[in-house]
Amino acid sequence: MVREEGSIVDRPHQQPFHGLFDAVAELNRMREFWRAGVEPSGERRTHATAWIPTMDIFARDDDLVIRCELAGIGRDELSISLEHGALTIEGERSGAPDEQGTTYYVRERHYGAFRRTINLPEAIQRSGVDASLEDGLLEITVVGGAAASEPERIDIRGGGGEPR
Repeated sequence: MVREEGSIVDRPHQQPFHGLFDAVAELNRMREFWRAGVEPSGERRTHATAWIPTMDIFARDDDLVIRCELAGIGRDELSISLEHGALTIEGERSGAPDEQGTTYYVRERHYGAFRRTINLPEAIQRSGVDASLEDGLLEITVVGGAAASEPERIDIRGGGGEPR
């Protein structure tokens, strides 16, 4: 991997992806599962339903690009929403094989519902988000989502009212 001097990767304090994943939602889901042994939807969570699609998030110029592997999921089984700066991708892979007389030697594909929530940088509007699904790969482009902004310094006044 080649890293450019002064790139956004070299400046973690300016990393717009810091805290990108909504860990709180996943922790709440896990807490509910451990407390009740079932998903909030009421279903028992099993190996067949416990899956989270893999995702890549990267910058392409000033745009933020999110790629999510969703093999076997059509546009009708997928929902993308933006609310209060949180982009949520949710859907369900249905059609888990339940064939009588079938013996599986390896069963690695997961079925059931999933949900991923990503916190986006401030001021992202719905009009700046574009999504496409092709060959099982969802690509969401957030226009201007990777543009790093410099932190603004806030002066602290002393007892005499003079800023430092």
